Amino acid sequence: LAEIAAEAAERAGSDRVAVVHRTGELAVGEASVAIAVSSPHRAEAFDACRYVIEEIKKRLPVWKQERYVDGDEAWLDGAVPEVAHD
Repeated sequence: LAEIAAEAAERAGSDRVAVVHRTGELAVGEASVAIAVSSPHRAEAFDACRYVIEEIKKRLPVWKQERYVDGDEAWLDGAVPEVAHD
């Protein structure tokens, strides 16, 4: 996550990028990711935010367990990114 934030900071021309990915139990509708970017121009800040969320989806393993009103639970398949081997 820190590597993705550093890449986003470079894209935005800023050293002010913060990213938090929550873990644990979340209620429906709660944010699981928060991204903040400070940049001289808002277009670069928005681009950096988009970059962070797309890279999280592509590069970080994410699993989630859903709990249903009827008491059932199900683990959803996680995305496990392929690791390049040099």
